[in-house]
Amino acid sequence: MNNTNYNETVRDHFLHPRNQGKIENPDGIGKVGNPRCGDVMQVAIKIENNRIKDIKFQTFGCAAAISSSSMLTEIAKGKTLEEAQNITNQNVSDALGGLPVIKMHCSNLAADALAKAIDNYKSK
Repeated sequence: MNNTNYNETVRDHFLHPRNQGKIENPDGIGKVGNPRCGDVMQVAIKIENNRIKDIKFQTFGCAAAISSSSMLTEIAKGKTLEEAQNITNQNVSDALGGLPVIKMHCSNLAADALAKAIDNYKSK
C-alpha cells in the first residue's frame, strides 16, 4: 500500500479492519465484484427486531476495498433495515475522509454488497 495515496482513516481501516470474518447462519448475504479491478466483497448480516445486530465482511481486494468494507460495517451496525438501505457509496467515502478518485469504485462495492444482503434477507 502506498501510504501517500490514502489518509489516516483509510490506512487505519485497512491495517485494522473492523467486523472482518464470517457470521454463522447469517440472515442475509450480499456478494459483489468488480471485474475491472478484481475486488470481491461479501457482506453477511444478522437481523434482530428489524435492526442489523451483527455484520461481517470478507473482501479480496485493494486497501480501498478493505477499508470501505470495514467502514461500511461500522456505519451499518445497529441501524434499522430502512436506515441501512439508505447508506450510499458517498456515505462510505465521506466516512473514510475520502478516497483517491481512481479508487472510488471500491466504496461503490461496499454499499452494493450491503443492499444485496438486505435484499437477500427480505426475499426469505
